[in-house]
Amino acid sequence: MADRYTLRLPALQVSQGARSIFCFAVDGKRLHEFTAVSRIHRNDDEELQGYQRPEALSHIRAIRRYLESDSAILPNAIVLAFDTSVRFEPTAQTRSRGSSAAEQYSVPGELVIEVDESLPEDQKPAWLVDGQQRSAAIRDADLASFPIAAVGFIADGQAEQRSQFILVNSTKPLPKGLVNELLPDTSGHLPPAYARRQLPARLMTRLNTDGNGAFYGRVSSPTAPLGYIKDNSLLKVLEHSLYEGALYQYRNSDGSGDVERMLAHFQAYWCLVWKTFRDAWRLPPKESRLTHGVGLQAMGFVMDRLTAETPVEEVDWDRVREVLESLHDHVAWTSGTWKFTDGERPWNSLQNTPTDLRLLSNFLKPLTQG
Repeated sequence: MADRYTLRLPALQVSQGARSIFCFAVDGKRLHEFTAVSRIHRNDDEELQGYQRPEALSHIRAIRRYLESDSAILPNAIVLAFDTSVRFEPTAQTRSRGSSAAEQYSVPGELVIEVDESLPEDQKPAWLVDGQQRSAAIRDADLASFPIAAVGFIADGQAEQRSQFILVNSTKPLPKGLVNELLPDTSGHLPPAYARRQLPARLMTRLNTDGNGAFYGRVSSPTAPLGYIKDNSLLKVLEHSLYEGALYQYRNSDGSGDVERMLAHFQAYWCLVWKTFRDAWRLPPKESRLTHGVGLQAMGFVMDRLTAETPVEEVDWDRVREVLESLHDHVAWTSGTWKFTDGERPWNSLQNTPTDLRLLSNFLKPLTQG
């Protein structure tokens, strides 16, 4: 087969408002000639690339065994995002006819895809948004061909692809860590729960990838698997501060805000926490309640209490340092016992539950009134 050729696939263009989708069939064995899977990773500049999780090999093997059995069928369409090199050509007969009610939103024609097999994966004209396990199973199956149904759309870039990827998978939830890492670089309409988390996720990504600060490289994510601080724990700290605490002052009415000042404020406080409790900060949650969800959230409340409504440039950070240092004789991050008013608790008995979070927060409150 030639390295370069034109693939013409009979398709139906369906108009959805100002956009169109294309319904077509294609031999699944040929899908990888023009379609790439956009694996999530970060480049040397810590910029997010891609959006797909790694292949689930056991799932692929199960689908492959099914495909190689008698009477196999895959009725669900895969979803592809095309770049602007892919075009739709309506049939001549359609162009010459008048427009009936149905033809206003449904037009037969051909998808025209220019294929160059010498191109690297990231330059192929289509990306797989949904169906990577099915496509991999077809690729590996002992079959000469296996036609599948597909739906495609022209995407403006990876930001839109990420948005569609999240929305397509919203009924079969994606891993939270993957969603959290994708959200900052996603555009378009998102469900309210995701939209609320987008700014906290953007801040968390910056905290984890900027080359300094207390959280640099310490937050676990698909592109930072060695991080030991749970991303969801840090997101809760950020979200509370953005909507009810110290970072609220930097937000705009439309939900955006002064990200640089948010980061400066957050980093200033948590760098003091890091330097005040160095030994506890370098340990994973199983060995330190400071990096555990309960400790992170409780100390986040301390930040909000000490610095709310005070711009980062005006916060008395020396005073904040003194308050944190005064906690040394009272906290039990890595050993000893917590001396609560209703009795003592072993250091590692605190869990990330509403009850224990309230207990620790109430314990720290009179010690950190500022």
